[in-house]
Amino acid sequence: MKAIVACRYGPPDVLEVRELPDPAPAAGQVLVRVPAVGINFADLLMRLGLYTNSPKPPFIPGLEASGTIEAVGPGVPARRIGERVAVLSFGGAYAEKIVIRAEQAAPIPTGMTFEDAAALPVNYLTAYHSLIYMARLRPNERVLIHAAAGGVGLAAIELAKMVGAEIIGTASASKHDFLRACGVRHLIDYRTQNFETEVRRITNGRGVDVVLDAVGGDSFRKSYRLLAPAGRLIVFGLSQAVPRPGRSLRSLWALLKTPRFHPLPMIGENRAVIGVHIGTLARANPALVRDELAELFRFYSEGRIKPYVGKTFPLAEAAAAHRFIHDRQNIGKVLLSP
Repeated sequence: MKAIVACRYGPPDVLEVRELPDPAPAAGQVLVRVPAVGINFADLLMRLGLYTNSPKPPFIPGLEASGTIEAVGPGVPARRIGERVAVLSFGGAYAEKIVIRAEQAAPIPTGMTFEDAAALPVNYLTAYHSLIYMARLRPNERVLIHAAAGGVGLAAIELAKMVGAEIIGTASASKHDFLRACGVRHLIDYRTQNFETEVRRITNGRGVDVVLDAVGGDSFRKSYRLLAPAGRLIVFGLSQAVPRPGRSLRSLWALLKTPRFHPLPMIGENRAVIGVHIGTLARANPALVRDELAELFRFYSEGRIKPYVGKTFPLAEAAAAHRFIHDRQNIGKVLLSP
């Protein structure tokens, strides 16, 4: 099979196409042939060696995919062969085939395309777990969504609209028309405007009830200051550490600028800071993640959510896909097609 291998930590060019032996499922595992792979910002951090528990090179990146089960290992019912599934993996998805634990392959709804199935798990689970499970977003609350045109951002917009919340989004100006069509009422160009000032203007100084922030650095500090009483800041990434391909001093600067939140002031301010990491959650509480994914599949079947795939690259062009995301050109999800 063909696979993309990160031969060392570094810029997108460290991703190489290699021919590898087809994997075989062991006990409790399934073999999935993969027609679509989702790219996540975590993949970029992993390639740089900046991700939590980044694997040591050489490794095959990729946290999610979709496909058809072609073979099963001992202990897995043979009837699962032929199932169309979404795969939530801990790496290894940038390949024509992947072997995973059987419970990591979730049957997808009838009518769901492989592209949608590959675009949904990480982004929508992150948005759902953040807004619905952890923040308990309520009707008429205000939510600030950073990087609103990204994969998690668009998923969060759909879920916030379902709840009946008022949405404020940050994105570059070129993406504002698209986001208005998605129903975002208030938009801020983070490149030319101070989002803290703009949010205070929009809310008449009150602030917001929930913030989704994967930017990191000083953005966390500003987002926290914008919380109204009983406000919740959800942090789930550090995109500011990856300003362009390769390592740079900006990565270290983003880490140094990341604030530390002391619990005693938080008590008096009635504010919360909540961390979300779907990968570690899937290991620690797989039943919860399966339940949330099943709920998202139900929403999809009911026509209430629909992943937006902005661009698809051939598997062999994984490096170009990573550069595309580094340059912040993407709207919605970027996929690889083996």
